[in-house]
Amino acid sequence: MRKFLILALLPLATAGCISTATSIVKAPFQVAGKAVDWSTTSQEESDRNYGRKMRKQEAKEGRERKEREKQCRSNPDSSSCRQYQGYRAGY
Repeated sequence: MRKFLILALLPLATAGCISTATSIVKAPFQVAGKAVDWSTTSQEESDRNYGRKMRKQEAKEGRERKEREKQCRSNPDSSSCRQYQGYRAGY
């Protein structure tokens, strides 16, 4: 009867040990996975960065175009007042 009682309680007594052992075995793989996640760029992150870069570039070109138009209004005979050759959104 004692052997049966010990065998019945053995899984309950070792459940914590098995859980700890499982955590220890899985830890290196989880750390390696995190390192790969941190070292690579996801597609969403890449798209977000590209969009930010394009918005900054378009804003810069818009400022340059406004400055050029302002200069052309004040001095229309200038050689820099030829037709704009830069990028225009929507064309």
